[in-house]
Amino acid sequence: MSGCFGCVRMEVKKISKNIWEIEKTGEMKVPVRIYASEKLLEAIKKDDALIQAMNVAKLPGIQKYSYVLPDAHRGYGYPIGGVAAFDVDKGVISPGGVGYDINCSVRLLKTNLTLKDIEDKKEKVIEALFRKVPSGVGRGSKFQMDKKELDNVLKGGAEWAVKKGFGVKEDYELTEEGGKLGWAEPKFVSDKAKKRGLGQLGSLGAGNHFLEVQVVDEIYDKEVAEKFGLKKGMVTIMIHCGSRGLGHQVASDYIKEMEEKNGFPEYDRELVNAPIKSESGERYLGAMAAAANYAFANKQLITHWIREEMKYLFPNTRKPKVSGATKSKTAPSRRDGEDFEGFTADVVYDICHNIAKFEKYDGKELLVTRKGATRAFGPSRKELPKKYQGVGQPIIIPGSMGTASYVLVGTDEADELSFSSTAHGAGRAMSRHEALGKFKGEEIKSELGKKGIEVKAGSWKGLAEEGPQSYKDIDEVVKVSDEVGIGKLVVRVRPIAVMKG
Repeated sequence: MSGCFGCVRMEVKKISKNIWEIEKTGEMKVPVRIYASEKLLEAIKKDDALIQAMNVAKLPGIQKYSYVLPDAHRGYGYPIGGVAAFDVDKGVISPGGVGYDINCSVRLLKTNLTLKDIEDKKEKVIEALFRKVPSGVGRGSKFQMDKKELDNVLKGGAEWAVKKGFGVKEDYELTEEGGKLGWAEPKFVSDKAKKRGLGQLGSLGAGNHFLEVQVVDEIYDKEVAEKFGLKKGMVTIMIHCGSRGLGHQVASDYIKEMEEKNGFPEYDRELVNAPIKSESGERYLGAMAAAANYAFANKQLITHWIREEMKYLFPNTRKPKVSGATKSKTAPSRRDGEDFEGFTADVVYDICHNIAKFEKYDGKELLVTRKGATRAFGPSRKELPKKYQGVGQPIIIPGSMGTASYVLVGTDEADELSFSSTAHGAGRAMSRHEALGKFKGEEIKSELGKKGIEVKAGSWKGLAEEGPQSYKDIDEVVKVSDEVGIGKLVVRVRPIAVMKG
């Protein structure tokens, strides 16, 4: 399968089912490895994602392959859905390999609600959460702090928030990297970036960020699902957000700094970079980690707001009667065989999308950059929380407002196949500009309503940009991941109420 994409000729060779390759040519230091079905490959080829992957393959110190995952599309510098690992002594770091929305990521909460509990309250729930959790471009948060406290956030991440009373220890223990990157350096974050972050902690943002109430409707691996605490009919809540304006400014600052100091590659100005062990490289990585910690803390505060509001909306959630339990005189009336408790929401896992991290493969430390990609550690990885060691890392892959989302589990095979990486979502099939020309927010809301999905958005424009038709087939994306072995299917969840920024 060959062709001319953006006037760059390339040949995409089929290696086996769902595995493709572009051979190393010219300045490329490694080949491009693509994981996609034929259907998804055709969608990926509609923009410059493969050209971007070939350019990433030219970066100094890159190891094995420049990877393209099944949800890939054009991004800044790297394709979104692109992964590359670098030798820490000879390699480089490019802000384009992480992106502007540093640590854009997803947290999944499991609740003690069932669909029956919430079915007739969907509209009330999403309206309440929309009021409780700030969202939208530039919109601030009710949580305010000074610069000294912000530095504590940039160092402490989700753990900082829990120590302030916004959650429990298990929340950050079940977050990638324990909810903080220990090598974060707030001093490398500019005053301008900090100013943008001061008033936004605990807010959702806009674009593809969302808060979604779902129900588990399919179990593929009962044993692993039980380990994750997920059951059919259970209501879950998914939070997708990142580091807001602070992370965006960090990316902008270091793209400018690296270009001024090092220039940029002739083949792609967006791949401006610096050696990992240079002053600019180390400064960027320290600032990037600080922004990632901001994102972890951001999601922790949103989790707290959700718990507060849902406990108010569902004060008397039923649970199975505990053997030998006595009836409380103050408890509300109940049916035989049931006790009552307040609403609960526990973290299943919290994963990163746009990030660079130091990880070991075959005993060698590498800097792995995941841009619109999810880590997929298998059961042998000692970095996993104790709860998931011997099981594998939960992988959360959201769909779009009108489609299912999935929970998968990481595999040991992914170490070799993709530097332990898999897809991060459905991946856009058309640009936001193109979507605005084709769809109306009012029509999308109506269509979703017919499917039983309540939607609340900050604007009709934002809803039009993020309609389900704008994204690739999520079912196909996770099928490829499962068949290749870079993430195995565990459960499917479907949306019942969605909040968009």
